[in-house]
Amino acid sequence: MESQDTGAAQAPAPDAPPAPGGAGRQETAAPRRRRGRTTALIAAAAVLGVVAGTVTGYAVQYHREPTPLPVLSQPDLRTPDPVPAGPGTTARSVNVNRWVKTDGDLRELLLPKPKGAKTESKAAWQDLFSYAQWFEEEDYMFEELAEDDFRRCASVSWSVGGKVYVDIQLIQFREEHELRASSFGEGQQWYLDEDKWAGNDGEPIPGSAEGRTYVFDEPLREAGYEPLYRGRAVAWRGDIVMLIEYANNSGPINEKDLKSLAKRQLERL
Repeated sequence: MESQDTGAAQAPAPDAPPAPGGAGRQETAAPRRRRGRTTALIAAAAVLGVVAGTVTGYAVQYHREPTPLPVLSQPDLRTPDPVPAGPGTTARSVNVNRWVKTDGDLRELLLPKPKGAKTESKAAWQDLFSYAQWFEEEDYMFEELAEDDFRRCASVSWSVGGKVYVDIQLIQFREEHELRASSFGEGQQWYLDEDKWAGNDGEPIPGSAEGRTYVFDEPLREAGYEPLYRGRAVAWRGDIVMLIEYANNSGPINEKDLKSLAKRQLERL
């Protein structure tokens, strides 16, 4: 399924100064893509990068903080300490600390932006309706995600030096259906080896059973803009799928940087 291109083309940047040695002639450097255009172009078959301001119809609801729950009557409630496995140990009890962690504020599990980076979109929530808007057939995806027990999505994005752009999404499904997360993650991987997308099988993410990073074989080219080099990471752990969009408008993707970013985000889950 191909995502809808929601970004409008940006006007080229002003002409660069004349190149040295030109006799009465000016040569202009190809402008780098602006962020609004970049977001539309790095979108692949499923989900677009999340950038503040690209959605208008539900902007108020999108940026509204979740309604806080009533205060618990036990203010000193604490996470139980880990205990050794015994005859009564179950998969649920073994993972009790992880469940408590992912049941909290999912935004706190998103990687913080690196030093010197510019925030493109602060850590924010997307509910089912908002998330389905990123798909070309949004009605169909709304029904599919609802049937697959979509729970919520947290996202953040930043840029570095006006060249590298990073979008991270954590999509969580209902905890009793971990298979929903793996199915969704696999669906985001299956088409990436096609020439239209990454054109390769990707590389495994250290510490992940099925997670992979993909550096696209060919940059995206468009008249009037410098080539856009793209990368992507897809992995899942428990009930959460991690999607990372990585783009560079000044040169090839550094695969080590992408893999390190994916590994660090996965470790926070």
